[in-house]
Amino acid sequence: MYIPGLKGIVAAETKISHIDGEKGVLSYRGYNILEITKKYSFEETAYLLWFGEFPNKEQLKFLKDQLSSFRELPKHVEELLSHLPAEMDMMSVLRTAISAIGGKDYTWKPTVEQAMRLTALFPTMIAYRKNQLEGKPFIHPSKDLNHVENYLYMLNGKVPSKAHANALETYMILTMEHGMNASTFAARVTVSTESDLVSAITSAIGTMKGPLHGGAPSEVIDLLNEIHVMGDAEEVVRTKLANGEKLMGFGHRVYKTVDPRAAALKAKIKDFTGQDPWLDLALNVEKIGIELLQEYKPGRSLYTNVEFYAAAIMNAIQMEPELFTPTFSASRVVGWSAHVLEQSEKNVIFRPESNFIGEFHNELTTAF
Repeated sequence: MYIPGLKGIVAAETKISHIDGEKGVLSYRGYNILEITKKYSFEETAYLLWFGEFPNKEQLKFLKDQLSSFRELPKHVEELLSHLPAEMDMMSVLRTAISAIGGKDYTWKPTVEQAMRLTALFPTMIAYRKNQLEGKPFIHPSKDLNHVENYLYMLNGKVPSKAHANALETYMILTMEHGMNASTFAARVTVSTESDLVSAITSAIGTMKGPLHGGAPSEVIDLLNEIHVMGDAEEVVRTKLANGEKLMGFGHRVYKTVDPRAAALKAKIKDFTGQDPWLDLALNVEKIGIELLQEYKPGRSLYTNVEFYAAAIMNAIQMEPELFTPTFSASRVVGWSAHVLEQSEKNVIFRPESNFIGEFHNELTTAF
């Protein structure tokens, strides 16, 4: 039976994550994502996805030390980044730089240490390229900051505020993993051939690069900017709905109720009410948006999705739109690598079939 896009087809069994779109539930290793973002850090959540359990103090220290020690760019990658054309987009740069990491240290079978190395390098590559394009000196990674703080530090040259670091950390935890999405499937297919982790992650980046998968929440930012300028959220939202326009950042193709990732981001942002105007604006726009959607589209379950609050966070930390999808990838590399590791444990090569829908012609015969 042919199913376009393999929609609804089960291609693997996994212990990594579970999504219930009807109930609005996302869990990592059986733990509800709302509880994870309340209690655990980026590093602790990465450990959970890689090892299947949360770390104790010694294990957490080990992971932090490993990530910190792997942050510096290899010299050949630094030289490669310096020679890439300025017009090359950031996701293409990231894909090219990651592919250059391969070698004898990244052969079959993939390891958690390899996953740690690549996870540590993503932020450094992005920051190096950003500073290069802006004509600024490269800000070397700090060994005294955690993973997300160090990323913001390398991007901006200063230690981030608690509100900004915590908000981005929550976003990066929430985007670490999301089931058998297109990029995760690409990674598992690649490693199923007994290829290496670097090749699998390169495949995933190439997939994430497509706008149907890793598209940035730029349209949500346009909405927030418009409301910020106009100064009246209700007027702007009501006008859009009255004109039949789509309200960006509301609704999701998987979640038929509240997107649990949006709920987790909202809970974190509420902790910093009054500390950043963009975060305060997002909370107000969500409230008005849901009220007016119920008025204009009764019976429809339309709530904010993760992109809505992601846009607010990116605006708050002044992150350029071209860095949104790379930042998404810098968190999702944890999920990709967890799936690659899982695939390698009970590996069977992916080999789906296709239906031939072309025309058959008379066979040519040759006399011998």
